[in-house]
Amino acid sequence: MIRKKTPSQPQAERSESGNGSRLVPFVVTFAVMMTTWVALSGKLDVFHLSLGVLSCLIVSFISSDLLITATSFKGMAGLWFRFIIYMPWLIKEIVLANIHLLKLVFHPRLHEKINPQLIEFRSRMKDEMGLVTFANSITLTPGTITVSLSVYGDYVVHAIDDASAEPLPGEMETRIATVFGETHG
Repeated sequence: MIRKKTPSQPQAERSESGNGSRLVPFVVTFAVMMTTWVALSGKLDVFHLSLGVLSCLIVSFISSDLLITATSFKGMAGLWFRFIIYMPWLIKEIVLANIHLLKLVFHPRLHEKINPQLIEFRSRMKDEMGLVTFANSITLTPGTITVSLSVYGDYVVHAIDDASAEPLPGEMETRIATVFGETHG
């Protein structure tokens, strides 16, 4: 999310965007990226580590505010806890969708069972990371693919059959909204 500061904003609000508020997201982004670099490269010699440090520093400098914002960092512990609670439910849904697709593919009258369709809906969520997490969760669930997502929460989802299309947006949206601290009554 890009926030534009204007001179008419109060001084306290302007000071939030200073260098101190960028340090924590920068350090966290660098740590995550460097850990990933070491884990995926498997090379611990000076050349590869220095190349990794240089690359991670440049990318962290450019994009640290995309992963974590200074204001969101304060609530990250709760968010990660809620996300970890969400993951087993998502894994269960992925397994159930795989079983459903397995039955669908091996059905003797497959051509009668499939009903490819595009579903359009608007999410009630406002959090951008929540919208993206929802889109990714839909795509991770076999039988559905997020085709399009707008910044306003408009989704276009392809579903292979009626059973895959029926639960959208449904419980998945509600659970992700809870992860990102949004409640819908």
